[in-house]
Amino acid sequence: MSCRRFLGMAVVAAMLLSCGGETVDQEQLVATTAQLYYQYLLDGKYDDFVGGMDLHLSPSPAYKEQLRANAKMFVRQQEKMHKGIDSIRVSGAEVDERNHAANAYLVICYGDSTTEEVVVPMVERDKLWLMR
Repeated sequence: MSCRRFLGMAVVAAMLLSCGGETVDQEQLVATTAQLYYQYLLDGKYDDFVGGMDLHLSPSPAYKEQLRANAKMFVRQQEKMHKGIDSIRVSGAEVDERNHAANAYLVICYGDSTTEEVVVPMVERDKLWLMR
C-alpha cells in the first residue's frame, strides 16, 4: 500500500471516528489533513510532510531531497525567529468541489507566544487532499 493511500485512509478513518460515523464535510477534512501535514513538519517527519505535497509529475529524488531540506530549514528558521512552533490549530477551510481545490487556514502558534494564520492551498488527487 502506498504511503499516500495509507495517509488518506488514516485521515478519513480519524474523521469518521471523531464524527461518530456522520458524513464528513469536505472543509473539515481539508483543514484536518493540512493540520496533519504540518504536524509531520513539527514532529520532524520531513518525508511525510513532503509526501503530503502534490508531486503528481513524479519529481526526481534530488528534487524531493531539496523539498525535505527546505522543510528542515523552515523549522530551524522558526526556532531562531520565534522560539520554535508549539502547535498548529485549524482556523477553517474553503473548498471548491467542482475544481477539486481548497484553501485550509491554519494558525501557527509560536514558542514566543505569537501566532500567524497561514493559507495552505490544497488540491484533491485520487480522493486525497494534497498541498499544492
